[in-house]
Amino acid sequence: MRDGASPPTDRGVVLPFKEPFNTAALLASLAAHAVPGVETVDGPAGDHSRAVRTPSGVTVVTLSFRPGFVTVVADPPVTDTEWLEEVVRRWFDLDADPAAVDAALGADPRVGPLVSARPGLRVIGYADAFEGAIMTVIGQQVSLAATRTFGARLVRAFGTPVRDGFSAYPTAHDLASLAPEEVRAAVGLTSARAATVVRLAAAFADGLTLEPGPDAASTRAALLALPGIGPWTVDYLNVRALGDRDGYVPGDLVLRRALGVASANEAVALAEPWRPYRAYALYHLWTNEAYVADARGTTAIREHDAGGPDA
Repeated sequence: MRDGASPPTDRGVVLPFKEPFNTAALLASLAAHAVPGVETVDGPAGDHSRAVRTPSGVTVVTLSFRPGFVTVVADPPVTDTEWLEEVVRRWFDLDADPAAVDAALGADPRVGPLVSARPGLRVIGYADAFEGAIMTVIGQQVSLAATRTFGARLVRAFGTPVRDGFSAYPTAHDLASLAPEEVRAAVGLTSARAATVVRLAAAFADGLTLEPGPDAASTRAALLALPGIGPWTVDYLNVRALGDRDGYVPGDLVLRRALGVASANEAVALAEPWRPYRAYALYHLWTNEAYVADARGTTAIREHDAGGPDA
């Protein structure tokens, strides 16, 4: 167990983090990507619940964000407390130094005002990298609403029920065992996209992993070698799954719209001053472009194209 984390109790594990921490923006992003049947978001309460596969089985994890800490409760309880703690810390960037990030980006004429508006914004990862990879492929060139719909259909057809309407995402072996036509028929994807889903699942079943570490270059190469996966998908997963805090997605349509540029090369050039925190600048630009604050001060989803140009 990490220093600072409380021992597990009936009320869960309490994980501290450094302030500032922009909970409203984080929950808005989770809501925008939430797959029905897998997860729910209660923005006013500051809670996020979702089905999670742990080494010992499936459970529903509820995370309650409060100033300075997040409480993690698994129901049914699991014995993998330390594993779950590490997943949550990586998932929500709890070990970030927001003061350093905000200081580095705060003076930039383009990103600085966004940092002032949302100090402590985190780079959100995944509870499960395989799920994230499949959802990224499903989200190529479609809206977030369509991505959520496709994800819900996939889970309804091939997931594992847990409790109270929550189901765990299918495993790599689950999807790798299917014919692309089965995925196409159940989810409504194109034949090419369904084939990419099965192909990617087979790669994971054969040992591909998406973990932060020194093998990121070889992981990127392995992904790019798969038909149907191009630079946008790999760059996106580099930020969210491989944890590259200087990662960037210059081919992303929402990013380029936020920057007011037409090409990936222009997006790359504008981002040079943001090193080594380009991923945080990216999240500020995504958040500002994708969400709007309504009159009540809550955050509303502004639907946008989720994917980039990967075929």
